[in-house]
Amino acid sequence: MGTTQPGEKVTRFCAITFSAPADMDRVLDDVKARFGTAASSYGPVPFSAFTGYYAGEMGENLEKVYLTFAGLVDRDGLARAKLDTNEIEREYSANGRRTVNLDPGYLARDKLVLATTKDFFHRLYLADGIYAEVTLHYRQGRFRYFSWTYADYKEPAFLAFLEKARARLVGELRKK
Repeated sequence: MGTTQPGEKVTRFCAITFSAPADMDRVLDDVKARFGTAASSYGPVPFSAFTGYYAGEMGENLEKVYLTFAGLVDRDGLARAKLDTNEIEREYSANGRRTVNLDPGYLARDKLVLATTKDFFHRLYLADGIYAEVTLHYRQGRFRYFSWTYADYKEPAFLAFLEKARARLVGELRKK
């Protein structure tokens, strides 16, 4: 019989897709109030180039920012993080439409995991209507993607950003 062990600590991650009406300074302040100090960021990048999925709700010319946060946290807070970001999305909605879309997750030594409210075959139920998806995995010195990985997460510049964040994470884990 196996024995249980606590999961290795991880780095919080959050991707923020936004349209022009969003007050990004306030959004970032709200995200940081829940997740802590940003350790690194990538973007904004033109997100509409990757997909038109959100255009009907959020408009055209969307941009996206990706953040990692300082410090290490337990993995079991992922469902709560998604519920918190859903609250932020509601706060910044206008006329029943979102102006920001927040995708929280965590970066582990071997993967990037995102939280979602949508079930699908490759997602596992966590709690309170929240699912988790392994979006990228780290093997043989680099991040690799799956057939379901979103296009923007496959971009070389994003993967380079994530590899730097992973190197920081590994350094922090070694100090423990």
